[in-house]
Amino acid sequence: MSKKRRLIRIKALEVLYAHQISREPIDKIKNDLISDIKENEDYEFASGLIDSVLKHQRAIDLMVRDKIDNWQFERVSILDKILIRICIAELLYFPEIPPKVSINEALEIAKMYCSQRSPTFINGVLDGILTELKKENKLGKTGRGLIEFKKTEDEK
Repeated sequence: MSKKRRLIRIKALEVLYAHQISREPIDKIKNDLISDIKENEDYEFASGLIDSVLKHQRAIDLMVRDKIDNWQFERVSILDKILIRICIAELLYFPEIPPKVSINEALEIAKMYCSQRSPTFINGVLDGILTELKKENKLGKTGRGLIEFKKTEDEK
């Protein structure tokens, strides 16, 4: 994906972080932090991503809890949790985005904003969740860039 999409994901991370910390209404935070992109499709992507994470947060967090052996969910850093949530929301609710892109973006953003160990941790969690979603046939991906993904699925 483009660098522009990465910036949108970072804005979504900022909004979700501000919401988690402040507990202010999400619409107010969106207005404060992403109103500068309100006039184009970037706002729709950011807003859709934020809304998907919040709407499905309980289910997403349960998936994460199942994957983190020997670690308490409460001890996972806020930024790591939010990045994982964003990626899982993309995997489940954005069929046009290839899984590889979603995971790669989460890892690149983690390298910029999280601890040194975060990318390895996040990758492990997301890889486990992606494997499970594939096995349970819960990935409804379509569009360009998915040929490689579909080919590996067909080969199994």
